[in-house]
Amino acid sequence: MKAIELNAEYLGVSRAKLMENAGYAVAREIASRFNPKEASVVIYAGPGGNGGDGFVAARHLAGLGFKVDVILAGKPSEIEDAASKTNWECIQLLGQSIATHVVYDSSVIPKLEATVTVDALLGIGVRGELRQPILQMVKTINRRPGFKLAVDVPTGIDSDSGEVLGEAVKADLTVTFHRPKTGLLKAKKHVGKLITANVGIPPEAELYAGPGDVSLVRKPRPLEAHKGDFGRLLIIGGSETFSGAPALAALAALRTGVDLVYVAAPRDTAYAIATMSPDLITVKLEGSHLDSRSVGVIEDLLGKATAVVMGPGLGLHRDTVSAVKTLFNLIEKRRVPLLLDADALKAFAEFKHRVNFPVVLTPHLGEYRILTGQALPHDLSDRAEHVCRFAGKLGGVIILKGHIDIISDGITTKLNLTGNPGMTVGGTGDTLSGITGALLAQGFDSFRAAVAGAFINGAAGDFVREKKGYHMMPTDVIDWISRVMEDPMEHVRVRKW
Repeated sequence: MKAIELNAEYLGVSRAKLMENAGYAVAREIASRFNPKEASVVIYAGPGGNGGDGFVAARHLAGLGFKVDVILAGKPSEIEDAASKTNWECIQLLGQSIATHVVYDSSVIPKLEATVTVDALLGIGVRGELRQPILQMVKTINRRPGFKLAVDVPTGIDSDSGEVLGEAVKADLTVTFHRPKTGLLKAKKHVGKLITANVGIPPEAELYAGPGDVSLVRKPRPLEAHKGDFGRLLIIGGSETFSGAPALAALAALRTGVDLVYVAAPRDTAYAIATMSPDLITVKLEGSHLDSRSVGVIEDLLGKATAVVMGPGLGLHRDTVSAVKTLFNLIEKRRVPLLLDADALKAFAEFKHRVNFPVVLTPHLGEYRILTGQALPHDLSDRAEHVCRFAGKLGGVIILKGHIDIISDGITTKLNLTGNPGMTVGGTGDTLSGITGALLAQGFDSFRAAVAGAFINGAAGDFVREKKGYHMMPTDVIDWISRVMEDPMEHVRVRKW
């Protein structure tokens, strides 16, 4: 939900607008059940977005004639969410119709009588047992007589699992937003009646890749982190003709945040790659291209790798195709997440089968035709449906590269609109493989890694276009990866859809 909300903001539906709609939905449910001349409302609000929904509800209820009290858990200075802060400041100006109380200690919770009690303390994303003064407020709410309404999620319920985090509000009615959270369906004793309110999130927020999808693949970096905690990626590629492709994938992976990248390439190619950057670790394989002699060396490396990218610059010698099949079977047996690109896709087309481990395929239109033996329809929705069917049949994730990327795991399909015609330059597919491979190596779900990887790669290319026009190189794209990951919302400034 946090990702969807961020994507909605990226599409122009502000967080403030969503909060306004959510608060109004809560007020509407109360007004449909109670007479403002006979009923009063007390709202327990936290300092986050859930509290902001409560502030908006208070304003609407006051406008309908209800007597409203708002109890803030914490100090006003602790309200960090901009939309929540704006709405708190607003209700401060409405002193004739809304009484506000600030509680920064559980011993000073006011004793107020009201017909309706609203829980707007904490929403989604809560982990761990509740702390004061919110814990005491939850106990107070549960002791109160009358009708109890929870905003989005009853405070103290894990919105994913439904687990009670020590103590939780027992509501008569829960008004959740956009769609029911999984945990609500498992905590019915605390949820009461469940109503899902439409708050104006457009369907495109879930259909299009966006900054929210990037937020799902950003790992926190604790001070005690060690080398390897953020993944070890093995890239198998390169040949006597192509040395740049695996190097570009490796540099993109490092810029994405993976700790270690090993590039396994034919000996002369590996030496050439090593001279391109001191950041690259190369493993020298016998011969001028991948063949059966390399399998044993690579099998040993699989014990270190948390993900594998196979294909950039690999070539299509007959014994290379045979080696790809052998390596694929070894990787599948070990269940190491795998991304197949370029020539490895063409090799895979000869022995493809339904897989039972995390696999991402990144074909362009021509490679997709080789994989499926079918030409894609021109209509985007028909094309997306075709990709979804093939991904489902395969059991993996497909990133069909194009003007609009199509990403599917056979169940969910997303479109990526980032990128531009300057990215027809050779090598930007390799950067996509490196980014997505790095996310796989960090332990992210293959579909999430694919969606985020497509967005990051295209958005980085869009920033290059802004600076250099269409005169870009794949190394330019690599330089912008970290910027996109740190602030993906900045892409609003340069997108030209």
